[in-house]
Amino acid sequence: MVPFYCTWIDEDLRIFSESVNKFIDKEIAPYYEKWEDDAWMPREIWNKLGQAGLLCVDMPEEYGGFGVDFKFAALINDIFYRRGVGAIAGGGIAVHAGIVGHYILNMGTDAQKQKYLPKMACGECVGAIGMTEPGAGSDLKALKTTAKKVDGGYVINGSKTFISNGQHCDIVVLACKTDPNAGAKGVSLFIVDADTKGFVKGQKLKKLGIHCQDTSELFFDDMFVPDDALLGPLNTGFIAMMKELPRERLLLAVGGQAAAEGMLEITLDYVKERNAFGKRIADFQNTRFKLAELATGVRVQKAFVDQCVMLLAENKLDAVTASMAKLHVTELQGKVADECLQFFGGYGYMTEYRIAREFVDARVQRIYGGTSEIMKEIIGRELIKD
Repeated sequence: MVPFYCTWIDEDLRIFSESVNKFIDKEIAPYYEKWEDDAWMPREIWNKLGQAGLLCVDMPEEYGGFGVDFKFAALINDIFYRRGVGAIAGGGIAVHAGIVGHYILNMGTDAQKQKYLPKMACGECVGAIGMTEPGAGSDLKALKTTAKKVDGGYVINGSKTFISNGQHCDIVVLACKTDPNAGAKGVSLFIVDADTKGFVKGQKLKKLGIHCQDTSELFFDDMFVPDDALLGPLNTGFIAMMKELPRERLLLAVGGQAAAEGMLEITLDYVKERNAFGKRIADFQNTRFKLAELATGVRVQKAFVDQCVMLLAENKLDAVTASMAKLHVTELQGKVADECLQFFGGYGYMTEYRIAREFVDARVQRIYGGTSEIMKEIIGRELIKD
């Protein structure tokens, strides 16, 4: 297969990639299919991820990280998705380290950072992000969870849904309305410990794909949090979320790109081995043409994703460019999954085959982190603004 060259891999990253692959070989790959069948990943995996140095790698060393740039975090996402175990990385590691960790790093007080980040880096504390609500999916301005000021803190009431790491989480960065009459300007963020009175973890949701990654409902019933639970200045949560979304969307794009490359690799292996009508599937012209189209699209896209990774590593990635990456990659990922599965015939519909899991796992990529329609709206507004 034509290799999908990565322009930002240097010797340090290459060595790091070897340790990531060894970890997957030992701790993930032998058990992943069972976890998918059980729809559950053991909590101890978070501790093992931390012990292996795969959590919060791009955090400063004083908080338990390696003090490296975003490329190392991107490489973890890349390898997990390329290896077909993306459920551990996308909704798991990326949410915990790439999103929650960076909210705390960028907005937290010194006390908050010292309290939470070292525990997150070692896997002792698992993080989740509480944004999406039953009646407000991608519309973050329409949040209904409220945080009312009282003596010494806030009382929070409301609920969240589709929360990645919702069952395993020890803390949640929670978006609440602190000024119900101010729209987007009335949203604030809080760091909430999962053992807080009034914090209720609802049912683990049954999903079409990414089964072993826990996704849950969360409920808050007269939950009191102290003043020092506020993350960042009051009523600036929406602005903070907008600043952090490019990182989240690029991580989704990196994962989607790697998944597409991984699917092409296993499909090429399959069509070279499988025979039909007296010859290999690979020897049919339709096979060659279809794979040529897919490989070319993925290869061209790779250049753009690599460019975005470099931009974010230099803190130069803007929201529109990140949205373009997320939109294009996840749409192409879905196409690659569908067309590659077709080459497997009936076997592609069997869940024991990796391509079947890749097919269902790919579908959510166009939904979470902002739907494809939201990405188009962000891009379109920028294109036609005065």
